[in-house]
This record gives sequence, structure tokens and C-alpha cells, in this order.
Amino acid sequence: MSIFDLNKLVRPNIIQLKPYSSARSEFKGAAEVFLDANENPFDTGLNRYPDPLQGQLKQKISAWKGIPAEKIFLGNGSDEVIDLLVRIFCEPQEDHILILPPTYGMYQVSADIANVEIRSVQLTPDFQPDVDTIFSTVNENSKILFLCSPNNPTGNNLHLEKIETLLTHFPGIVALDEAYIDFSSQKSCTELLSEFPNLVVLQTFSKAWGLAGIRLGIAFASPEIIHYFNKVKPPYNINQLTQNAALAALENQTQQQEMVQTIIGQRTLLQQYLMSLELVERIYPSDANFLLVKVKDPKNTYNYLVEQGIIVRDRSNVVLCEGCLRITVGTPEENERLVQALLNPSLGKTLHSKSGT
Repeated sequence: MSIFDLNKLVRPNIIQLKPYSSARSEFKGAAEVFLDANENPFDTGLNRYPDPLQGQLKQKISAWKGIPAEKIFLGNGSDEVIDLLVRIFCEPQEDHILILPPTYGMYQVSADIANVEIRSVQLTPDFQPDVDTIFSTVNENSKILFLCSPNNPTGNNLHLEKIETLLTHFPGIVALDEAYIDFSSQKSCTELLSEFPNLVVLQTFSKAWGLAGIRLGIAFASPEIIHYFNKVKPPYNINQLTQNAALAALENQTQQQEMVQTIIGQRTLLQQYLMSLELVERIYPSDANFLLVKVKDPKNTYNYLVEQGIIVRDRSNVVLCEGCLRITVGTPEENERLVQALLNPSLGKTLHSKSGT
């Protein structure tokens, strides 16, 4: 990899940007009376603004991950991190991002909102990056390559050697979304941060921690990249309720580990049960908390499950996922209900009647 110069990638107006200075960022010491932020003085437990840089929470995450706090950014879900990446590095109507469909849809949405071009290089049939085609698509305006591993909606890991090749030779930022890494047998690429200054690893509290409702995403990157995240983000992007919930969860990591192991075990059982069904044609290997399942009649199977009060995700119109439903691994009781619904003889009659056979 050639010498990496971050400032050649950052938009000039972001380099020059003077961020908003909040009362809580200006005063960092201890005091007994706070009359600087125009807050309501009566104690409700939430009448004060939260720590704008989430120092206590970052220290907890640092201890959990073994990564220095100065390499951690917290976002309002991973979606905020994705949005900030596009705004920091991509000049509208000039630069572009690269995505590898089928993949998570917010990479494209964030670029569309920012009026930034999207270049797509489809994954190979085994859902791996087409490295040669990616590099033939790259030019001086290629600012961000978004990777997702384990990938959504396919569930598989991207091969580490391909990720490292892309990190070595891609001229911009490589944003690796590891939302499902806790369910994976493959190690996290946070181990590569010291080797690749262009790497940003995204993780989340939504999946393995069971905290999708608090909207807390994590970015791990060099302190220089974290500096720009903090420069551009809203001053209080992580509210106090979210910080409290995450701190409480980190005090009980055993519960998280137990949930993950239960989901992995249920993933194996669910795959075995589904493969025994006549309507199932293929189940793709998964290192996530869901299965991509190819069925004979996805539209009518989906509609039948809706009638049974069971919602899965119809991905049959997504490139390389033709004929597929994406099924999240539920509780043992939920998985049993799904299997029993698909075993119901009335399903076969329903599908035959709706397909006209």
C-alpha cells in the first residue's frame, strides 16, 4: 500500500470546518453549579445534556474490545456512521462510493441523499468480492468501499485474504460493516486497524446485544479518522438513555454471550429442519443470525406465513438472491412455530392453488 494521506481524502470544507462548540464540550472539569447550558435546573434524572463524547461508555467498550478509546466513535446506529463517512469523504457530484450487491441498502441510500455517485460491483455467485472488477472500476474519485461481513442479506463471511487485498490496494477508505460478527466463526477485522490506516470497522449493539431499540453503532478507526467523525457529528448524538442502557448491558456480558450461543445453536437446528421441507431448495451457509433460504414459491410462501402471523423478509427480487426468503433466527418457540407452519399440509394446497397448478 502506498503512503496513506488521510487529508487528501477528506473534503476540503470538512478540513476547514469549525465544529459547533457545546457548553458540555467547552467545560470539562468538575463543578457543583451548572449555569452554562440553559438546562432546566430541576433534577429529573435527565435534565442535563449527556456527555457529547460518551467518555465513560467508550472506556467500557475499550476494556471490552481491547481497543483504545481514541479509536472509538459512537453513532446513532451504524446508519449515522455510514452517513458521516459519505459526508466527510465524498464531494457531491464529484466523488463516488463502491458497493458490492447484494448488500445492506443504507450505503446506497446515504450516498443518494448526499448526491454522491454509487458504483456497483456485483458479488461473485459464491457471494465474494470480485476483486479484479473492483480495481478496474476504481479511480482518483473512489473515496469509500463498503464491505459487509458477514454479509446482509446472504449471511456469509467475506474471505479475509480478499478483504486484506482490498485494504492494501484500494485508494480510499474501506468501511467494513461487521454488524453480525458476534455470530461468526471468523475473527473481527478490528485486529487489522494498526496495519491499515484506511480501515473503518462498523459494529453495533443491535444484534448480539439485543439492543436494537437504543440505536447505538460503533466505529473503530484511527484517531485521525475518529477526529473527523467527532468534528462533523451533532453535538449530542448519543442520548443519555442510550448511554445508560449500553453501560448496564456491558456490566452483564455473560447474558450477551448466552444469547449469542443460543442463537447459533438455534441457527443450526433451524437449518436442519428447513432442509427437510419439500419446498426448500437451498439454504446458504450463514455466519449471521439469519438464514437465506431459497424456496420454490417465495411470494406465496411469504404471503402464507403472513396469514399465519409470521413475518420473514422476501428477498426474491434482490440480485443473486432470486427465489429467496431471509429468515431471522428466533427463539426456540418462534422457530418451532415457523417450522410447524411450513409443515402444515394446507401450505401445499395454498401454494398449488395460487400458482394455478
